[in-house]
Amino acid sequence: MFTEFFGGRSPFDQFFARNGDDDMDTDDPFAAFGMGGMGGMPGGMGGFHQHQRSFKSRPGGPHGGREKKKDSPVVHELKVSLEEVFSGCTKKMKISRKRLNPDGCSMRSEDKILTVDIKRGWKEGTKITFPREGDETPTNIPADVVFVVKDKPHPVFRRDGSDIIYPARVSLRDALCGCTVSAPTLDGRTVTVTSRDVVKPGMKKRIVGEGLPLSKCPEKRGDMVLEFVVKFPENLGQSARDALTQILPP
Repeated sequence: MFTEFFGGRSPFDQFFARNGDDDMDTDDPFAAFGMGGMGGMPGGMGGFHQHQRSFKSRPGGPHGGREKKKDSPVVHELKVSLEEVFSGCTKKMKISRKRLNPDGCSMRSEDKILTVDIKRGWKEGTKITFPREGDETPTNIPADVVFVVKDKPHPVFRRDGSDIIYPARVSLRDALCGCTVSAPTLDGRTVTVTSRDVVKPGMKKRIVGEGLPLSKCPEKRGDMVLEFVVKFPENLGQSARDALTQILPP
């Protein structure tokens, strides 16, 4: 029919040529236009695949183009006793953190022991920094781990910088008539202080060199301060009242 109307073979034969009729690939209808496999396009689909392979093979993995940022410091309190500050000590602190595996993508959990050398006389608030010991992920720079010295409450003393405060409790009679106070020290000794003066509530007496070491000069020490606390009797009998009325000045 096509021969009768068009004077030749079917114009579609070039698209559907059979084996042996043509040198064209029957599975590639675009070959007739010089676009086999779309490879005839500028760069062709083959060029697209080349770009695709180039994109997939960029170094650094999926996060290769992203700039890593360092996390904020991880802060922990490090509690120390006055005796530890007096003598110095070593603290071993166990932390748990995440670390990258060698593939640079997956992570593992691990424990690590950080050693802190407490120097004599260190003040509360002193900071000890371990750089980049925090969690590590593909997208971050590990944070610093920071320990901040914190004084433990003491059963006897109260700290005031390099001085230690000792509450010296005396009776009303001793406060009026004179007293002797035996005060313990941080290194296990006892110092004795005698007062012949009238002791008023809140009065303080300083014992030089019996405090904590100075942080910047550990061979020197602060003082112990006796802070007198006068214990008043809960009640008085009438005879005691009459005697005090006669003895004490108005």
